[in-house]
Amino acid sequence: MAKQAAGIAACDFVSSGMDVGLGTGSTVKYTVIELGRRMVEEGLKIRGVPTSIETEKLAKSLKIPLLEWHEVDTLAVTIDGADEFDSAFHLIKGGGGALTREKIVAQVSDAMVIVTDPRKDVGTLGKFPLPVEVIQFGWEVTSRHLADLCPSTVSRRGGDSPFVTDNGNFIIDCQFGATITEPVTMEANIRGIAGVVEVGLFTHMADAVIIGSTAGTEVRMKPNGRLS
Repeated sequence: MAKQAAGIAACDFVSSGMDVGLGTGSTVKYTVIELGRRMVEEGLKIRGVPTSIETEKLAKSLKIPLLEWHEVDTLAVTIDGADEFDSAFHLIKGGGGALTREKIVAQVSDAMVIVTDPRKDVGTLGKFPLPVEVIQFGWEVTSRHLADLCPSTVSRRGGDSPFVTDNGNFIIDCQFGATITEPVTMEANIRGIAGVVEVGLFTHMADAVIIGSTAGTEVRMKPNGRLS
C-alpha cells in the first residue's frame, strides 16, 4: 500500500533519543503506528508531540510517551502529511482541519519530513482548496475579506453543520485554483486578516518529501535544507 510504504519510510529519519512531532492524516498514521512498533520490537526510545486529538489518541494507544508543551524546547523532527507540494517544497495543508496545531509543531522542529503520494505533486499550488482556520466570532466578515483575495468561491467547511477544529474554530475553504504562484506573500496576506487564526500554506518549512506509490517510495531532499 503506497501510503503505508511512505509512512514507514519516514521513520528512518527518527532515531532513539529524539523528541518527534507526530502529524495528522491517513498517511502519517502509518508513521505513528510504525514508530510504536519499533519502540516495542526494536527498543526505539522517543517522545512525541501530537498535532491533533486524533493523533494523540493513536499515540497513547501505542504507548508512545507524549510531552506537555512546558517540557518542549525544540523537536528533532516533525513528520506530517500534505495536500499539495511544489518544487520549492512549499505546501498546502489542512485538509483534515489540524493546520494550526500542525504549524505550531512544525515551527518548533529542527526539520520537517512530509509523507505523501504522487497526486499531491503540483507545479503551482491551489488546486486543492486552501484551508483557513478562523475564529467563530465574525467569521462572515473574515470570509468576505478572504473573498477579496481569492479569485473563486470561499465557503465555511460543513455549511450549515460546520466543521469545528480541535481549537473550537471554523475552517474556510478558499478555491484559488492552481494560481498561488507566490505562496510566501499569500501566506502573509491571509494571516494579516483579523479573525484568521492560521492559513494552510506552509512555506519554507519542509525539508524532505517521501512519495509513496505502487512503484515504491521516492525521497526528495530540499537542496540546502536542514536535512541535506
